[in-house]
Amino acid sequence: MIELKNVCKSYNKGAVRAVDDLTLTVPPGEIFGFLGPNGAGKTTTIKMIVGILAPDAGSIIIEGRDNRREALACKAVTAYVPDAPEIYERLTGMEYLNFIGDVYGVPAATRAERATRWLEVFELAGAAADPIQTYSHGMRQKIVLTGALLVEPRVFVLDEPLTGLDPRSAHHLKEAMRGHCDRGGTLFFSTHVMEVAEKFCDRIAIINKGRLTACGTLEELRRQAGESESLEKIFLELTQP
Repeated sequence: MIELKNVCKSYNKGAVRAVDDLTLTVPPGEIFGFLGPNGAGKTTTIKMIVGILAPDAGSIIIEGRDNRREALACKAVTAYVPDAPEIYERLTGMEYLNFIGDVYGVPAATRAERATRWLEVFELAGAAADPIQTYSHGMRQKIVLTGALLVEPRVFVLDEPLTGLDPRSAHHLKEAMRGHCDRGGTLFFSTHVMEVAEKFCDRIAIINKGRLTACGTLEELRRQAGESESLEKIFLELTQP
């Protein structure tokens, strides 16, 4: 579970309010989509959830723990995939996966089985021994996702996870995330692809200029917006400049 209560974050000595009094709850078993135009506060929110940034006000609870007071405990049950896969380029793919396994305490036999499975799914097995600096953007995205799936955490937080993925890999990732939530896990992810959010998410939140403008199932969003149209049209209506 993820809970945000009256979360605020400003930059430039308070001149820019990136996140403004945001309150959300994402229960176990739910795929939660987080949408908004560029600069709306999505990535800032995600970085606060995973503990990279501290909120100016409010609280963030992960699996019943405050992510500032019990930061390590929250990180131990959370896997984060950023929008830009910035990783240790001089490591090989397998060295990176073993590093992630060590950080999260995944037993050697378990990590080997999971790594083998996901490297094959993402068609990376042949590149696992190569330095990451030789990888394309899509390959880097896949190795970071493999590291997250290797951990099998309670909570996945993914920022634009489908960027750079080929259709087959994107399909396998969506299947894995659906299975994760069906087993009682939690998924919080941002995307600019309206069709993915419309078909994949149990609930959707739309943020604009740091403030929550709508939250609910697709049918609830349609009722809130007075629309019977696609999520794209609802999004455009709710995020007008």
